Amino acid sequence: MYVRLAVTSLLLTSALTTGAALPAAAAPVASGATSAPTSANPTVRDILDHLPDDIVASALTRQDGVGAAAGPVTADAYVRIGSVTKAFTNTVVLQLIAEHRIDLDAPARRYVPQVLPAAYDGVTVHHLLDHTSGLPKPAPTPGPADGPGWQLESVTPEDFVRESFAAAPGTPPVPGSEQQYNGLNSFVLGLITEKVTGHSFGDELERRIIRPLRLRHTSLPAADDLTIPSPHAEVYVDGQDVTEQSPYPWAEGGLISTAVDLDRFTTALFRGRLLPPAEQKLVFEVPAATNGPDNKNCAGTTACYSTGGLMRHQLPDGEEAWGRTGSRPGWDNGFFATRDLRHRLVYSLNPTGAGDDLPYIKALINAALTE
Repeated sequence: MYVRLAVTSLLLTSALTTGAALPAAAAPVASGATSAPTSANPTVRDILDHLPDDIVASALTRQDGVGAAAGPVTADAYVRIGSVTKAFTNTVVLQLIAEHRIDLDAPARRYVPQVLPAAYDGVTVHHLLDHTSGLPKPAPTPGPADGPGWQLESVTPEDFVRESFAAAPGTPPVPGSEQQYNGLNSFVLGLITEKVTGHSFGDELERRIIRPLRLRHTSLPAADDLTIPSPHAEVYVDGQDVTEQSPYPWAEGGLISTAVDLDRFTTALFRGRLLPPAEQKLVFEVPAATNGPDNKNCAGTTACYSTGGLMRHQLPDGEEAWGRTGSRPGWDNGFFATRDLRHRLVYSLNPTGAGDDLPYIKALINAALTE
């Protein structure tokens, strides 16, 4: 019997939108460290030099192509990238749109009528890509409160989607008017990909992105593969080792990768190597929609997620950066870059669970990308 699981909907981006940051005079200090950075504008190296601490057990970064690490992890470590997977998923779908195998503005039910109930007939593929679909909240997910082994529980994409719609209350909202971040969109996009290609979603990822870009350290594990290649951090939640865990988030958050591979993917995506011009424009297209009342991922009242699965973030100097955040138990990850790739950052933090690591993430992004 499957346990009801919910999509990992990490709110890492709240750190980017609430103004939380590490004051230079109060940056995190590792156990035994004598002082915090004194610069008003700490560098990525300054921040790493004061880790690990009570909040972050270890961290790795890749800034403008140069790797670094702090704590018991190496710069080349494998990480479970969580919702960073969505940028890969959206890219695969945009490629299929470019090949005229999927129609951007067609009802999603045209491709997977057995997945989406008739009440969602107005939801288009475009709505799924930019989180304006109005799909229901995902079904609940197990956590530490469910007892030992919760991180090993699994569910098929089909069962997960079915249970999420079964629990949906009332009439769905009109799609297109409001952006509400929802990983259920990515599950449906993965199922559409499989339907139109006749191949597994993992096979399409390999053929379209992983092999062409030579991402030798990126993979979508099989549903029963709980392992992660070495080297990797040993990660814990509430004192329990959860390094081995179910990759059930699949097209929503199941990928394993490294900072080198994510940096290569970012560069290729931003330079238009993966998509023709018409679809490349969509990578950075943000819908003219309001920010949903339950959506804490975007600043103010306007949307911030693009059709390409990226998030728009304004840096302290006023320049826009684009990227993607993601999480799995024991890992908080992401990549961000300036549109012209003048500066780029990949990061992965291993939080201890003793406090909020979101200010660390904002500090790293601002330090890496701000002139």
